[in-house]
Amino acid sequence: MPGKTRSGGFWLMARGKTETIDFADIGLVRELTGPGHVNLALIEQAFDVYLEAPGSSVIINGNAKARARAAHVVKDIYERLENGWPCTRADVENLIMRQASESGAGNFAKSDIRQVIPVPRRKPIVPKTKHQGDFINAMRDNTITFGVGPAGTGKTFLATAYGASLLARGEVGKFIACRPAVEAGEKLGFLPGDLMEKIDPYLQPIYDALIMVLGADEVERRKASGEIEVAPLAFMRGRTLSNAFVVIDEAQNATVAQMKMALTRLGEDAAYAVTGDPSQSDLPRGQQSGLSHALAILGEIDDISMIEFDASDVVRHPLVGKIVKAYDADAKNQ
Repeated sequence: MPGKTRSGGFWLMARGKTETIDFADIGLVRELTGPGHVNLALIEQAFDVYLEAPGSSVIINGNAKARARAAHVVKDIYERLENGWPCTRADVENLIMRQASESGAGNFAKSDIRQVIPVPRRKPIVPKTKHQGDFINAMRDNTITFGVGPAGTGKTFLATAYGASLLARGEVGKFIACRPAVEAGEKLGFLPGDLMEKIDPYLQPIYDALIMVLGADEVERRKASGEIEVAPLAFMRGRTLSNAFVVIDEAQNATVAQMKMALTRLGEDAAYAVTGDPSQSDLPRGQQSGLSHALAILGEIDDISMIEFDASDVVRHPLVGKIVKAYDADAKNQ
């Protein structure tokens, strides 16, 4: 007789080159398969297996190693859906990519994947990579968290979403986000409007994340009341930031003096997330980046955490990760 074991909300039955996973909720199994069974097709293509989903079961056909990896992905998808977490095609592809990597399932610990960002009246935000999970954990556990690495790794989005979630749940009284007003090859003086109107387009990624968490109307309401403040870094001078979550974005463009100024604004019941890519500084040639300097001198201080992202954490188009690696290799050669 084939063996049958229970694991969480499902049962796993092994029989020759076939494994059957029986789930408790037939509705979630239908959702698990994706529109037109696209999720099953993605898993089949990645691991060279054949999947069927009759009723509340998923049957996996293939060799033992492939079946095991496919089963991990199937169960991860079901668990996310069971917890009410989003599971888009991009999420499924990310689960597959992690399972297909050399480190396999160990690339993303079970305890980390539960470190989600709760969002009122919406599905929570779930980290897509190990370093994203580490970054969320670090923001929970430390007063100042540095998140550094290439573009597209989710640093700004996660920091902003985490701070917006704290604001929505009343754990802080204010959300503050700032960026150095450094021109990245473009002249601000030629843009129309006052300084805030000139700088707003540079702050759009922060607004995008705020709107995703709180909704456009809520962002506008809280902005008008002063609970949300998005401004150039220089506006922080002379202030004490208390009962607030502060995001310093594009921090590689802050000078050493600006970074010291910003970090020493820290008041009671406040926390910082500092994000940036040290390799992408737009400061004048020869001027040291405040982010690189801070990373070099603050690493041994308790209650300050530093999480480093890399090309494997890029969650934009898969080509972006390859582009990042190519530029990194070129920089090393030079």
